[in-house]
Amino acid sequence: MSHYIPKNKKDEKDILDKLDIDSFEDLVSIIPPKLRVKDGILGLDSGISEYELTSYIESISKNTALNDTPCFSGGGVYDHFVPKVIDFISSRSEFSTAYTPYQPEVSQGTLQYIYEFQSMICELSGMDIANASLYDGASAMAEACSLSISHTRCRRVLISGMVNPHYIDVVKTYLKYRDADIEILPVKDGITDFDKVKSMNMDDVACIVIQSPNYYGYIESWNQFSTIIQDSKALLVAASDPISLSILESPGDANADIYVGEGQCLGNHLSYGGPNLGLFSIKDKLKRKLPGRVVGMTKDIDEKDGFVLTLQTREQHIRRSKATSNICTNQGLLALRAVVYMSLLGKEGMPKLAKICFNKAQYAADRISSIKGFELFSQKRNFIKEFTVETKFDAKKLCEDAEKNGYLFDFIDTNLVKFAFTEKRSKSQIDKLVEFLNSYNG
Repeated sequence: MSHYIPKNKKDEKDILDKLDIDSFEDLVSIIPPKLRVKDGILGLDSGISEYELTSYIESISKNTALNDTPCFSGGGVYDHFVPKVIDFISSRSEFSTAYTPYQPEVSQGTLQYIYEFQSMICELSGMDIANASLYDGASAMAEACSLSISHTRCRRVLISGMVNPHYIDVVKTYLKYRDADIEILPVKDGITDFDKVKSMNMDDVACIVIQSPNYYGYIESWNQFSTIIQDSKALLVAASDPISLSILESPGDANADIYVGEGQCLGNHLSYGGPNLGLFSIKDKLKRKLPGRVVGMTKDIDEKDGFVLTLQTREQHIRRSKATSNICTNQGLLALRAVVYMSLLGKEGMPKLAKICFNKAQYAADRISSIKGFELFSQKRNFIKEFTVETKFDAKKLCEDAEKNGYLFDFIDTNLVKFAFTEKRSKSQIDKLVEFLNSYNG
Protein backbone atom coordinates (compact mmCIF):
# COMPACT_ATOMS: atom_id res chain seq x y z
CA MET A 1 0.00 0.00 0.00
CA SER A 2 1.26 3.46 -0.89
CA HIS A 3 2.07 5.97 1.84
CA TYR A 4 0.52 8.77 -0.19
CA ILE A 5 -2.31 9.33 -2.66
CA PRO A 6 -1.09 10.66 -6.02
CA LYS A 7 -3.08 13.48 -7.60
CA ASN A 8 -3.14 14.83 -11.15
CA LYS A 9 -5.40 16.98 -13.31
CA LYS A 10 -7.27 13.99 -14.72
CA ASP A 11 -8.09 12.71 -11.24
CA GLU A 12 -9.34 16.17 -10.25
CA LYS A 13 -11.56 16.39 -13.34
CA ASP A 14 -13.00 12.91 -12.75
CA ILE A 15 -13.88 13.80 -9.16
CA LEU A 16 -15.48 17.13 -10.16
CA ASP A 17 -17.48 15.43 -12.91
CA LYS A 18 -18.67 12.81 -10.46
CA LEU A 19 -19.81 15.60 -8.09
CA ASP A 20 -21.41 17.45 -11.02
CA ILE A 21 -19.51 20.69 -10.38
CA ASP A 22 -17.21 22.69 -12.64
CA SER A 23 -14.35 23.69 -10.37
CA PHE A 24 -12.78 23.36 -6.95
CA GLU A 25 -14.00 26.86 -6.12
CA ASP A 26 -17.57 25.65 -6.59
CA LEU A 27 -16.81 22.83 -4.14
CA VAL A 28 -15.76 25.21 -1.34
CA SER A 29 -18.14 28.05 -2.19
CA ILE A 30 -20.11 27.44 1.00
CA ILE A 31 -17.04 28.46 3.06
CA PRO A 32 -16.86 32.25 3.52
CA PRO A 33 -13.79 33.73 1.76
CA LYS A 34 -12.44 35.21 5.00
CA LEU A 35 -12.20 31.74 6.52
CA ARG A 36 -10.30 30.16 3.65
CA VAL A 37 -6.56 29.58 3.75
CA LYS A 38 -4.84 31.83 1.24
CA ASP A 39 -1.40 31.47 -0.26
CA GLY A 40 1.20 32.12 2.39
CA ILE A 41 -1.32 32.86 5.14
CA LEU A 42 0.08 30.09 7.34
CA GLY A 43 3.57 31.51 7.07
CA LEU A 44 5.13 28.14 6.31
CA ASP A 45 8.61 27.81 4.85
CA SER A 46 9.24 25.78 1.75
CA GLY A 47 9.61 22.04 2.26
CA ILE A 48 12.87 20.25 3.05
CA SER A 49 13.96 16.65 2.70
CA GLU A 50 13.52 14.03 5.41
CA TYR A 51 17.29 13.88 5.98
CA GLU A 52 17.51 17.69 6.30
CA LEU A 53 14.65 17.69 8.80
CA THR A 54 16.21 14.89 10.88
CA SER A 55 19.59 16.64 10.93
CA TYR A 56 17.99 19.93 11.97
CA ILE A 57 15.99 18.39 14.84
CA GLU A 58 19.08 16.58 16.11
CA SER A 59 21.10 19.81 15.99
CA ILE A 60 18.63 21.76 18.14
CA SER A 61 17.75 18.94 20.51
CA LYS A 62 18.44 19.84 24.12
CA ASN A 63 16.53 16.96 25.70
CA THR A 64 18.08 15.27 28.68
CA ALA A 65 17.29 11.65 29.42
CA LEU A 66 15.43 11.21 32.72
CA ASN A 67 17.68 8.25 33.47
CA ASP A 68 20.51 10.77 33.76
CA THR A 69 18.54 13.55 35.47
CA PRO A 70 16.43 13.13 38.61
CA CYS A 71 12.89 14.31 37.89
CA PHE A 72 11.11 16.06 40.77
CA SER A 73 8.27 17.28 38.52
CA GLY A 74 4.65 16.31 39.15
CA GLY A 75 1.31 17.99 38.61
CA GLY A 76 -0.47 14.87 37.36
CA VAL A 77 2.31 13.14 35.41
CA TYR A 78 5.03 11.38 37.44
CA ASP A 79 8.33 9.59 36.95
CA HIS A 80 7.33 6.23 38.46
CA PHE A 81 9.21 3.01 37.79
CA VAL A 82 7.75 0.92 34.96
CA PRO A 83 8.53 -2.83 35.25
CA LYS A 84 9.96 -4.32 32.03
CA VAL A 85 7.27 -6.98 31.91
CA ILE A 86 4.72 -4.26 31.08
CA ASP A 87 6.60 -3.27 27.91
CA PHE A 88 6.98 -6.96 27.01
CA ILE A 89 3.28 -7.80 27.35
CA SER A 90 1.87 -4.62 25.80
CA SER A 91 4.14 -4.94 22.75
CA ARG A 92 2.95 -8.46 21.89
CA SER A 93 1.23 -8.45 18.51
CA GLU A 94 -2.11 -9.74 19.82
CA PHE A 95 -2.34 -6.53 21.89
CA SER A 96 -0.49 -3.94 19.82
CA THR A 97 -2.44 -4.87 16.67
CA ALA A 98 -5.69 -5.80 18.40
CA TYR A 99 -8.94 -5.45 16.49
CA THR A 100 -11.25 -2.62 17.50
CA PRO A 101 -13.70 -4.35 19.85
CA TYR A 102 -16.92 -3.65 17.94
CA GLN A 103 -17.18 -7.29 16.90
CA PRO A 104 -16.96 -9.29 20.12
CA GLU A 105 -16.53 -12.63 18.36
CA VAL A 106 -13.05 -11.60 17.17
CA SER A 107 -11.92 -9.42 20.06
CA GLN A 108 -12.59 -11.30 23.29
CA GLY A 109 -9.04 -10.80 24.57
CA THR A 110 -9.22 -7.03 24.16
CA LEU A 111 -12.68 -6.87 25.69
CA GLN A 112 -11.62 -8.99 28.66
CA TYR A 113 -8.63 -6.87 29.66
CA ILE A 114 -10.75 -3.72 29.31
CA TYR A 115 -13.34 -5.33 31.59
CA GLU A 116 -10.60 -6.14 34.12
CA PHE A 117 -9.34 -2.56 33.86
CA GLN A 118 -12.84 -1.23 34.61
CA SER A 119 -13.12 -3.57 37.60
CA MET A 120 -9.78 -2.41 39.03
CA ILE A 121 -10.66 1.27 38.65
CA CYS A 122 -13.96 0.63 40.45
CA GLU A 123 -12.03 -1.07 43.28
CA LEU A 124 -9.65 1.89 43.58
CA SER A 125 -12.30 4.61 43.36
CA GLY A 126 -15.07 2.91 45.33
CA MET A 127 -17.49 3.52 42.48
CA ASP A 128 -20.01 1.20 40.83
CA ILE A 129 -19.13 1.47 37.13
CA ALA A 130 -16.05 2.58 35.17
CA ASN A 131 -15.58 3.11 31.45
CA ALA A 132 -12.85 1.74 29.22
CA SER A 133 -10.77 4.95 29.74
CA LEU A 134 -10.69 8.40 28.12
CA TYR A 135 -7.94 10.47 26.50
CA ASP A 136 -6.38 11.84 29.70
CA GLY A 137 -7.22 13.23 33.13
CA ALA A 138 -8.17 16.65 31.73
CA SER A 139 -10.68 15.29 29.19
CA ALA A 140 -12.08 12.97 31.89
CA MET A 141 -12.78 15.99 34.10
CA ALA A 142 -14.37 17.86 31.20
CA GLU A 143 -16.56 14.85 30.39
CA ALA A 144 -17.61 14.68 34.06
CA CYS A 145 -18.75 18.31 33.94
CA SER A 146 -20.57 17.70 30.66
CA LEU A 147 -22.31 14.64 32.13
CA SER A 148 -23.31 16.67 35.20
CA ILE A 149 -24.90 19.38 33.05
CA SER A 150 -26.78 16.75 31.05
CA HIS A 151 -27.96 14.87 34.15
CA THR A 152 -29.02 17.81 36.32
CA ARG A 153 -30.08 20.19 33.51
CA CYS A 154 -28.28 22.91 35.47
CA ARG A 155 -25.67 25.22 33.98
CA ARG A 156 -23.33 26.29 36.83
CA VAL A 157 -20.07 24.36 37.15
CA LEU A 158 -18.07 25.07 40.31
CA ILE A 159 -14.38 24.15 40.08
CA SER A 160 -11.91 24.50 42.93
CA GLY A 161 -9.09 26.97 42.34
CA MET A 162 -6.79 24.16 43.52
CA VAL A 163 -7.60 21.98 40.50
CA ASN A 164 -4.79 21.57 37.96
CA PRO A 165 -4.96 24.77 35.84
CA HIS A 166 -4.44 22.77 32.62
CA TYR A 167 -7.51 20.72 33.49
CA ILE A 168 -9.51 23.91 34.06
CA ASP A 169 -8.47 25.19 30.62
CA VAL A 170 -9.67 21.96 28.99
CA VAL A 171 -13.00 22.13 30.87
CA LYS A 172 -13.50 25.71 29.66
CA THR A 173 -12.80 24.63 26.08
CA TYR A 174 -15.19 21.67 26.28
CA LEU A 175 -18.02 23.72 27.75
CA LYS A 176 -17.53 26.87 25.69
CA TYR A 177 -20.59 26.27 23.55
CA ARG A 178 -22.75 24.45 26.11
CA ASP A 179 -24.05 27.60 27.77
CA ALA A 180 -22.24 26.61 30.95
CA ASP A 181 -21.29 29.11 33.63
CA ILE A 182 -17.90 28.07 35.05
CA GLU A 183 -17.04 29.50 38.47
CA ILE A 184 -13.66 29.08 40.15
CA LEU A 185 -14.04 28.45 43.89
CA PRO A 186 -11.94 30.49 46.35
CA VAL A 187 -8.91 28.95 48.05
CA LYS A 188 -7.19 29.45 51.39
CA ASP A 189 -3.87 28.10 52.70
CA GLY A 190 -3.43 25.68 49.83
CA ILE A 191 -6.92 24.11 49.78
CA THR A 192 -10.44 25.06 48.69
CA ASP A 193 -12.00 27.57 51.12
CA PHE A 194 -14.84 25.45 52.51
CA ASP A 195 -16.31 28.21 54.69
CA LYS A 196 -16.81 30.51 51.71
CA VAL A 197 -18.11 27.73 49.46
CA LYS A 198 -20.75 26.55 51.95
CA SER A 199 -22.24 30.05 52.04
CA MET A 200 -22.66 30.12 48.25
CA ASN A 201 -26.00 29.69 46.53
CA MET A 202 -26.26 26.12 45.18
CA ASP A 203 -29.24 26.77 42.92
CA ASP A 204 -28.69 25.68 39.32
CA VAL A 205 -25.34 24.04 40.19
CA ALA A 206 -24.53 21.05 37.98
CA CYS A 207 -21.44 19.92 39.88
CA ILE A 208 -18.64 20.81 42.27
CA VAL A 209 -15.17 19.63 41.21
CA ILE A 210 -12.65 18.99 43.99
CA GLN A 211 -9.17 17.54 43.43
CA SER A 212 -7.42 15.67 46.26
CA PRO A 213 -4.46 15.68 46.50
CA ASN A 214 -4.87 19.02 44.75
CA TYR A 215 -2.54 20.83 42.35
CA TYR A 216 -0.40 22.05 45.26
CA GLY A 217 -0.18 18.46 46.51
CA TYR A 218 -2.43 18.91 49.57
CA ILE A 219 -5.22 16.56 50.65
CA GLU A 220 -8.79 17.91 50.65
CA SER A 221 -12.02 16.57 52.14
CA TRP A 222 -14.57 15.34 49.58
CA ASN A 223 -16.98 14.50 52.41
CA GLN A 224 -17.20 18.14 53.44
CA PHE A 225 -18.33 19.25 50.02
CA SER A 226 -20.80 16.40 49.64
CA THR A 227 -22.71 17.84 52.63
CA ILE A 228 -23.04 21.22 50.91
CA ILE A 229 -24.86 19.79 47.89
CA GLN A 230 -26.88 17.01 49.53
CA ASP A 231 -30.11 19.05 49.28
CA SER A 232 -29.49 20.15 45.67
CA LYS A 233 -29.32 18.52 42.25
CA ALA A 234 -25.56 19.05 42.08
CA LEU A 235 -23.09 16.19 41.67
CA LEU A 236 -19.70 15.92 43.37
CA VAL A 237 -16.81 15.24 40.99
CA ALA A 238 -13.74 13.91 42.80
CA ALA A 239 -10.40 14.08 40.98
CA SER A 240 -7.39 12.19 42.31
CA ASP A 241 -4.12 10.47 41.55
CA PRO A 242 -4.99 6.72 41.49
CA ILE A 243 -1.93 5.65 43.50
CA SER A 244 -2.95 8.03 46.30
CA LEU A 245 -6.36 6.34 46.41
CA SER A 246 -4.72 3.15 47.71
CA ILE A 247 -4.19 4.86 51.10
CA LEU A 248 -6.81 7.64 51.06
CA GLU A 249 -10.56 7.36 51.59
CA SER A 250 -12.06 6.46 48.21
CA PRO A 251 -14.30 8.94 46.35
CA GLY A 252 -17.15 6.42 46.58
CA ASP A 253 -16.86 6.21 50.37
CA ALA A 254 -16.67 10.01 50.51
CA ASN A 255 -20.07 10.28 48.75
CA ALA A 256 -18.70 11.51 45.43
CA ASP A 257 -20.85 10.88 42.35
CA ILE A 258 -18.07 10.82 39.75
CA TYR A 259 -14.37 9.99 39.97
CA VAL A 260 -11.84 11.22 37.40
CA GLY A 261 -8.08 10.84 37.33
CA GLU A 262 -4.90 10.56 35.29
CA GLY A 263 -3.68 6.98 34.86
CA GLN A 264 -0.22 7.74 33.47
CA CYS A 265 1.30 6.71 36.80
CA LEU A 266 -0.11 3.18 36.39
CA GLY A 267 2.68 1.61 34.35
CA ASN A 268 2.92 4.21 31.58
CA HIS A 269 6.07 6.09 30.57
CA LEU A 270 6.32 9.88 30.52
CA SER A 271 6.89 9.62 26.76
CA TYR A 272 7.61 13.31 26.10
CA GLY A 273 4.21 14.34 27.43
CA GLY A 274 1.78 11.71 26.16
CA PRO A 275 -0.31 9.87 25.34
CA ASN A 276 -1.97 9.67 28.75
CA LEU A 277 -4.79 7.64 30.26
CA GLY A 278 -8.05 9.18 31.48
CA LEU A 279 -9.83 7.39 34.35
CA PHE A 280 -13.59 7.73 34.79
CA SER A 281 -15.99 5.97 37.15
CA ILE A 282 -19.48 6.73 38.48
CA LYS A 283 -22.24 5.75 40.83
CA ASP A 284 -24.90 3.43 39.43
CA LYS A 285 -27.52 6.19 39.08
CA LEU A 286 -25.48 7.79 36.26
CA LYS A 287 -24.82 4.67 34.18
CA ARG A 288 -27.08 5.70 31.31
CA LYS A 289 -24.97 8.79 30.72
CA LEU A 290 -21.50 7.27 31.04
CA PRO A 291 -19.28 8.60 28.19
CA GLY A 292 -16.99 6.49 26.03
CA ARG A 293 -16.78 2.73 25.75
CA VAL A 294 -18.07 0.36 28.42
CA VAL A 295 -17.42 -3.39 28.41
CA GLY A 296 -19.84 -5.75 30.13
CA MET A 297 -19.70 -9.46 30.97
CA THR A 298 -22.35 -11.88 29.68
CA LYS A 299 -22.79 -15.57 28.80
CA ASP A 300 -22.47 -17.07 25.36
CA ILE A 301 -24.66 -19.81 23.89
CA ASP A 302 -22.57 -22.41 25.72
CA GLU A 303 -22.92 -20.60 29.07
CA LYS A 304 -19.27 -19.51 28.99
CA ASP A 305 -18.20 -16.02 30.11
CA GLY A 306 -18.11 -13.52 27.26
CA PHE A 307 -17.50 -9.80 26.92
CA VAL A 308 -19.29 -7.17 24.85
CA LEU A 309 -19.50 -3.41 24.46
CA THR A 310 -22.61 -2.14 26.21
CA LEU A 311 -24.40 1.02 27.39
CA GLN A 312 -23.00 3.14 24.57
CA THR A 313 -24.07 6.75 24.99
CA ARG A 314 -22.59 8.32 21.86
CA GLU A 315 -24.68 9.82 19.12
CA GLN A 316 -23.93 7.00 16.65
CA HIS A 317 -25.98 4.63 18.79
CA ILE A 318 -28.70 6.79 20.32
CA ARG A 319 -30.56 9.97 19.45
CA ARG A 320 -28.12 12.86 19.18
CA SER A 321 -30.17 14.90 21.63
CA LYS A 322 -29.70 12.19 24.26
CA ALA A 323 -25.97 11.68 23.73
CA THR A 324 -23.69 12.64 26.62
CA SER A 325 -20.47 12.64 24.65
CA ASN A 326 -19.01 12.19 21.19
CA ILE A 327 -16.04 10.19 22.52
CA CYS A 328 -16.16 6.76 20.91
CA THR A 329 -12.73 5.34 21.63
CA ASN A 330 -10.43 4.56 24.54
CA GLN A 331 -6.72 4.32 25.34
CA GLY A 332 -6.61 0.55 24.86
CA LEU A 333 -2.88 -0.15 25.11
CA LEU A 334 -2.38 2.24 28.02
CA ALA A 335 -5.32 0.66 29.85
CA LEU A 336 -3.71 -2.75 29.25
CA ARG A 337 -0.46 -1.46 30.75
CA ALA A 338 -2.41 -0.20 33.76
CA VAL A 339 -4.03 -3.63 34.19
CA VAL A 340 -0.64 -5.38 34.13
CA TYR A 341 0.83 -2.80 36.52
CA MET A 342 -1.97 -3.06 39.08
CA SER A 343 -1.94 -6.86 38.78
CA LEU A 344 1.79 -6.91 39.54
CA LEU A 345 1.51 -4.65 42.58
CA GLY A 346 -1.74 -6.11 43.89
CA LYS A 347 -3.75 -4.96 46.89
CA GLU A 348 -0.68 -4.92 49.11
CA GLY A 349 1.78 -3.42 46.63
CA MET A 350 -0.26 -0.33 45.74
CA PRO A 351 -0.52 0.98 49.34
CA LYS A 352 3.15 0.08 49.90
CA LEU A 353 4.14 2.14 46.86
CA ALA A 354 2.06 5.11 48.06
CA LYS A 355 3.68 4.90 51.51
CA ILE A 356 7.19 4.82 49.99
CA CYS A 357 6.38 8.00 48.05
CA PHE A 358 4.88 9.53 51.20
CA ASN A 359 7.97 8.81 53.31
CA LYS A 360 10.33 10.25 50.70
CA ALA A 361 8.20 13.38 50.33
CA GLN A 362 8.12 13.86 54.12
CA TYR A 363 11.90 13.52 54.34
CA ALA A 364 12.39 15.99 51.48
CA ALA A 365 9.91 18.47 52.99
CA ASP A 366 11.76 18.45 56.32
CA ARG A 367 15.12 19.00 54.60
CA ILE A 368 13.96 21.69 52.14
CA SER A 369 11.95 23.68 54.72
CA SER A 370 15.08 23.91 56.90
CA ILE A 371 16.89 25.87 54.15
CA LYS A 372 16.97 29.66 54.52
CA GLY A 373 14.73 31.22 51.88
CA PHE A 374 12.52 28.13 51.47
CA GLU A 375 9.46 27.17 53.51
CA LEU A 376 6.41 24.96 52.97
CA PHE A 377 3.52 26.87 51.45
CA SER A 378 1.27 25.57 54.20
CA GLN A 379 2.55 23.97 57.39
CA LYS A 380 -0.94 22.75 58.30
CA ARG A 381 -1.70 20.64 55.24
CA ASN A 382 -1.10 16.97 54.62
CA PHE A 383 0.35 15.65 51.37
CA ILE A 384 1.38 12.31 49.88
CA LYS A 385 4.04 12.60 47.18
CA GLU A 386 4.27 16.27 46.23
CA PHE A 387 4.18 19.62 47.99
CA THR A 388 4.54 23.33 47.25
CA VAL A 389 7.33 25.52 48.61
CA GLU A 390 7.42 29.28 48.98
CA THR A 391 10.78 30.83 48.14
CA LYS A 392 12.31 34.30 48.45
CA PHE A 393 13.89 33.81 45.00
CA ASP A 394 12.32 34.33 41.58
CA ALA A 395 10.66 30.94 41.10
CA LYS A 396 10.89 30.88 37.30
CA LYS A 397 14.61 31.70 37.30
CA LEU A 398 15.16 29.14 40.07
CA CYS A 399 13.59 26.40 37.95
CA GLU A 400 15.64 27.43 34.90
CA ASP A 401 18.90 27.46 36.88
CA ALA A 402 18.01 24.14 38.49
CA GLU A 403 17.44 22.53 35.09
CA LYS A 404 20.90 23.71 33.94
CA ASN A 405 22.32 21.96 37.00
CA GLY A 406 20.39 18.72 36.38
CA TYR A 407 17.32 19.14 38.61
CA LEU A 408 13.77 19.22 37.25
CA PHE A 409 10.90 20.57 39.35
CA ASP A 410 7.78 22.67 38.75
CA PHE A 411 7.28 26.42 38.51
CA ILE A 412 3.91 27.36 40.04
CA ASP A 413 3.88 31.13 40.54
CA THR A 414 6.17 34.11 41.08
CA ASN A 415 7.55 32.74 44.35
CA LEU A 416 6.15 29.21 44.40
CA VAL A 417 7.72 25.93 43.23
CA LYS A 418 6.56 22.36 43.60
CA PHE A 419 8.44 19.10 44.15
CA ALA A 420 7.20 15.55 43.55
CA PHE A 421 8.81 12.37 44.92
CA THR A 422 8.25 8.88 43.55
CA GLU A 423 9.81 5.56 44.52
CA LYS A 424 12.58 6.27 41.95
CA ARG A 425 13.97 9.23 43.89
CA SER A 426 16.76 8.02 46.16
CA LYS A 427 17.91 9.59 49.42
CA SER A 428 21.18 10.65 47.75
CA GLN A 429 19.25 12.40 44.94
CA ILE A 430 17.10 14.24 47.47
CA ASP A 431 20.20 15.23 49.49
CA LYS A 432 21.90 16.57 46.34
CA LEU A 433 18.76 18.58 45.52
CA VAL A 434 18.87 20.03 49.04
CA GLU A 435 22.56 20.90 48.58
CA PHE A 436 21.75 22.76 45.35
CA LEU A 437 18.90 24.71 46.96
CA ASN A 438 21.04 25.47 50.02
CA SER A 439 23.81 26.92 47.88
CA TYR A 440 21.49 28.81 45.52
CA ASN A 441 21.80 32.59 45.68
CA GLY A 442 19.63 33.65 42.78
